[in-house]
Amino acid sequence: MRLKSLLMATALGLGLGLGLGGGLQAKELKFAFQGTLNSLDPYNLNETFHLGFQGNIYEGLIRRGADLTIEPALAERWEVMEPTRWRFHLRKGVKFHDGSPFTADDVVFSADRSRAEGSDVKTRIAADTKVVKIDDHTVDFITSKPNPIIHVEWGTWYIMSKAWAEKNNAVSPQKLSGNEENFATRHANGTGPFKLVSHESGVKTVAEVNPDWWDNPNKEHNVTKVTFTPIGSDATRVAALLSGQVDMAFPIPVQDQKRVAGNADTRMLIGPELRTIFLGFDQYSDELIYGNVKGKNPFKDKRVRQAFYQAVDIEAIKKKVMRGLSEPSALMIAPSLTAIKDDRFKRHAYDPAKAKALLAEAGYPNGFETAMDCPNDRYVNDEAICQAVVSMLAKVGVKISLLAQPKAKYFPKVLAPNLDVSFYLLGWTPGSLDSWNVLHNLHGCPRVSDSAAVWNKADRDKIGRGKFNLGGYCNPEVDALTDQILSETDPGKRNAMIEAAYAKSIGDIAYVPLHQQALAWGVRGGIELAQRADNQFAWRHVQVK
Repeated sequence: MRLKSLLMATALGLGLGLGLGGGLQAKELKFAFQGTLNSLDPYNLNETFHLGFQGNIYEGLIRRGADLTIEPALAERWEVMEPTRWRFHLRKGVKFHDGSPFTADDVVFSADRSRAEGSDVKTRIAADTKVVKIDDHTVDFITSKPNPIIHVEWGTWYIMSKAWAEKNNAVSPQKLSGNEENFATRHANGTGPFKLVSHESGVKTVAEVNPDWWDNPNKEHNVTKVTFTPIGSDATRVAALLSGQVDMAFPIPVQDQKRVAGNADTRMLIGPELRTIFLGFDQYSDELIYGNVKGKNPFKDKRVRQAFYQAVDIEAIKKKVMRGLSEPSALMIAPSLTAIKDDRFKRHAYDPAKAKALLAEAGYPNGFETAMDCPNDRYVNDEAICQAVVSMLAKVGVKISLLAQPKAKYFPKVLAPNLDVSFYLLGWTPGSLDSWNVLHNLHGCPRVSDSAAVWNKADRDKIGRGKFNLGGYCNPEVDALTDQILSETDPGKRNAMIEAAYAKSIGDIAYVPLHQQALAWGVRGGIELAQRADNQFAWRHVQVK
């Protein structure tokens, strides 16, 4: 109830137009984001902006509403036939943008494609889950164990047309690493409220309203055309908003928010985001990949990880870098998404002297050198956070070479088949709004499958469990709890398991959680929209006056 109240307050208090019909004069919506849209393949990248954009063109069996509650979409209803069998009744009369009908064959195909080599959304459906067509509009999902949350992961699992993919040689998903493309990289064929007109990667993407959308009788929006322009420069993006070149821009850097709020024609939408920003380490390699330590890997030593933790002044980051628009966290998930009491876990205190002592105890009295990977166009003030961390670690003797890159280069590097990272910054929002997602994806021992041997670096593209555990943290006890959490139906027992799993990973210092950042959207007058707490921009909630 706490989560639902928070999300409803966010949506209602920050510009959600309720009860708006589609009778107003239609308008073009122009918006800008700091990063690029490099592919239209919905399985190419498990990243919020990429998935959020695709969700305006493609749809899943379910969708999330403005307050993030689950709503029926391509499945009009579902039922649990038995503990390990879910039945989804598909919506009839739905057509893809090319006019072809949506059927169960497309669901089965999409389930297989999303789990194929190269897909970045493998965790949406477990590898051993059977997807069975009952008839043209009925599909069963058969799991090896009971899974009471099977569908909550599906808000960003989108259904593709089997016939379209086969016709255009796009049966296999486009891999994030490498330069190979397929037809789905630059073309799209969904069932959603908008359909693609044109796409120039790094330049502009244009979509238009879908006049044949199945949910048009209930639509909230009056938008007929959407133009997205990536603008990496903060100053240029803000200037575009203030001058009217775009109707909406995000994120707005903290130093420019007063200017946007004070402008007569624009306003700021500030709200809590469910994303956790954190620091991670390579805990897998026997030798430090980047740095001056030879023959061993300092990050395998818990004392070194704790030293890094206690060298970071999180309050200084909140005050100076985030200008107060962040909430320091001891957890790898937004507290509002758990039943864990607020005072159960505490951050390690900022203590440079203790950090130095821990480094000396671990055998590095003079510190050491390493490298840090960081995006510079993905999270709020991401590069500035990394620069602050580098400066703080220098004070305890650790010299860091910072590599800050656009996400188009950052993600292929840190998700490369061969481990290519020593120390990094990343952000994570669980698409299911549930701790299992965090524990499975970020804490799970990286494995090709749940029964296979622990991660072989060359098999990274095939990893299921621990897909985004970039540094290879591994605690079998956490894995065992994660598996129990997935199948446990008793809420009390499940919550106790979640708390126990976090207690173990926090005790291991698997990561250094930093904060939950605040949403910061700039909007021009006459635009009403829903600011979702997962930072996805759904055009179906937009009214242009």
